Amino acid sequence: MTATQTAAATGSKSWIATLLLCFFLGTLGIHRFYVGKVGTGILMLITLGGFGIWTLIDFIMIAVGKFSDKQGLALAR
Repeated sequence: MTATQTAAATGSKSWIATLLLCFFLGTLGIHRFYVGKVGTGILMLITLGGFGIWTLIDFIMIAVGKFSDKQGLALAR
């Protein structure tokens, strides 16, 4: 690795677990609770995943690797 390249920091939360939680329980925001985002998890629970739209956006972001945990770290693959 050169000086201009840096290793991406990854958190301890599993990418596949987050993806599966979002797929099966996304409208309840369970995947957000799993990664530590409790506040937005509660909002998803109250709005049923933003009427499904928020859940779909989260699912796509998780699938392409752009979703992070509470500390802003990438999910472990």
